[in-house]
Amino acid sequence: MKTYPYSIVLIPGYMLDETLWDEFRKHLPQQWSVFDASLAGGKTIREIAHAIADHLPSKFVLIGFSLGGYIARQLAADFPDRVESLVIIASSLREDTEQQMESKQQAIQALSASTFKGLSRISIAKSLHPHNASDTKLITHIKQMGCRLGYQAFVEQSTLRRTDVPAATIHCPALVIASANDGLRSLDEASELVAAMPNASLQIFDRSGHMIPLEQPEDLAQTIIHWLRVSESNQEREGIK
Repeated sequence: MKTYPYSIVLIPGYMLDETLWDEFRKHLPQQWSVFDASLAGGKTIREIAHAIADHLPSKFVLIGFSLGGYIARQLAADFPDRVESLVIIASSLREDTEQQMESKQQAIQALSASTFKGLSRISIAKSLHPHNASDTKLITHIKQMGCRLGYQAFVEQSTLRRTDVPAATIHCPALVIASANDGLRSLDEASELVAAMPNASLQIFDRSGHMIPLEQPEDLAQTIIHWLRVSESNQEREGIK
């Protein structure tokens, strides 16, 4: 079977930048083109999705992590002729509760541009698998991403409303990847995502927390590569490609 020369678009999550994918991208086929997306292009999920689309090729595979999964869904729904396949990692269909929004607002008010030093080490540790919760190098890497993005990005991303993001209208092949040890997103949320998208399937990781691209980058890459090749083979048999 011929390997399709994919263009891969990587959307990071909350207070994370393109270095989230550094180890992951090393395990992708060299002939694939990789594009990094930024969350800095708007005040709403739709605005960000459209700003990302403006800088992408005509066809691509979309990979969104956590908050990036919401943006990826919006982009896939709004540009169905451009998104060949969709991969959503450690994300959810659910909206933020009022309590969650209030907590974020309190965090914004407690900080400023001069005092913001990235996400706290305690909150970062909670996002990791218990075996990685004391990994100083990994925690520092995540914290530094937030520091580079800065307080303004913290405000903008914290106040994003995760409401009315499409799922049922996404008809491209979709893979939802979740972790059994994710302390931030449950397997129920992953199952809800799969049920909401017509052509979605689920893959569960066992040795990672929420930060799958950092905790299991090689396994993540191999899972996506295998799924894309199976999907490509299926589409070839059906005469789609």
